[in-house]
Amino acid sequence: MFEIGQVVAGVHGASTRGEFNLENLRGRWVVFYFYPKDNTSGCTLEARDFTAALPRFEELNAVVVGVSRDSVKSHEGFCARQELGIELVSDKSEELCTLFDVIKPKVMYGKPCRGIVRSTFLIDPEGKLAFEWRGVKVPGHVEAVLEKIRELAGR
Repeated sequence: MFEIGQVVAGVHGASTRGEFNLENLRGRWVVFYFYPKDNTSGCTLEARDFTAALPRFEELNAVVVGVSRDSVKSHEGFCARQELGIELVSDKSEELCTLFDVIKPKVMYGKPCRGIVRSTFLIDPEGKLAFEWRGVKVPGHVEAVLEKIRELAGR
């Protein structure tokens, strides 16, 4: 698990744009968000909200990357169906979920299971963890992330 101010390293995996490596994004703000599952209502709304705000993120020199345990093929279908403009990383092995400590016990349909707690991590242009949101509620979240980047970037 990373702490605020710590360099975020070892973050890579297969994505909808090939091989993702966080270190390749140094010099930019990175919004790295974890969501439970492709093609579910809350996750679709969140992905569409981030996609709609991409021009505003780009104005702030920021990129948005989503992560779930779905396969790259599932991510590609999700992106195509929802016309998403964000990169999605597959974490079938749960390595990234474990690294960011977002896998937690949950109850689904009355049965205990392990699942992703919706969380977002803001990584600064130097590759350090600048801020985190855990247990995210989708409505208003994108605006909160944009505001935090503006605040931290002094804009």
